[in-house]
Amino acid sequence: MDLQLNGKTALVSGAHRGTGNVIATTLAEEGATVALHAFTKEAADAAISEITDSALEIVPVVGDILSDEGAQQVMDQLAGHGLQVDILVNNYGSALMGKWDSLTIEQWIEASNVNLFSAVRLIQHCTPHMKKAGWGRVINLSTMGDHQPNAIMPHYYAAKGALSNTTVSLAKELSHTGVTVNTISPGLIHTPEIEQAYQLRAKKKGWPTDWENLQDRIVEHDFPNPTGRLATRQEVADLVAFLASPRAGFINGQNIRVDGGAVRYV
Repeated sequence: MDLQLNGKTALVSGAHRGTGNVIATTLAEEGATVALHAFTKEAADAAISEITDSALEIVPVVGDILSDEGAQQVMDQLAGHGLQVDILVNNYGSALMGKWDSLTIEQWIEASNVNLFSAVRLIQHCTPHMKKAGWGRVINLSTMGDHQPNAIMPHYYAAKGALSNTTVSLAKELSHTGVTVNTISPGLIHTPEIEQAYQLRAKKKGWPTDWENLQDRIVEHDFPNPTGRLATRQEVADLVAFLASPRAGFINGQNIRVDGGAVRYV
């Protein structure tokens, strides 16, 4: 399927590692010019150095999007490359740990800055061009916990829930502009960081540490779902690429779960 992304420019936040890196590469493979965002030049350079296909159009942009100044820095670098954003993928976020009885208000504010305000800053910078061009895509990465939060990490789930709410509001704001806005809410994704964290846990609990058997334990204890496994980063990236394409033009204001059926309601 040709996703018709040639000639489009995508900005992927937090694309120097993890799922964001796979999203950036996938969009480039589909023909887009991709701005790979990182917080430091070292992280951006390291991510770029790992790209083996020299034909992919991927450029690094650096800035601390937890501040207004850092977000502006990202936009200035895009302008320096002669680029304006057609597709914004707000991938950056962090599952900050904490419990109700110990979290401070400052930690609640931090969770919102990391998981909500960082996205809002980029939205405010990028959507004026999209409206003027009459075409654009905003894709926000949330979590299945915005549907079904746990007792732990309430500040994280609250911020991600607000991000998903923002998607619907922005889709209405951008009515009749040619710009669509959607949320993708994954469950647990198999990343090197997740595998490493669970292997440490497995050693303490006496579980097997090879991934095939360890994944069975994760599904049994932490992430029960009908597929019996975790999502791959590529599966999330493929959905991002489709929603970013002209072929998804009638999908708007949606929150699409990539959770293997873990959330059990219609």
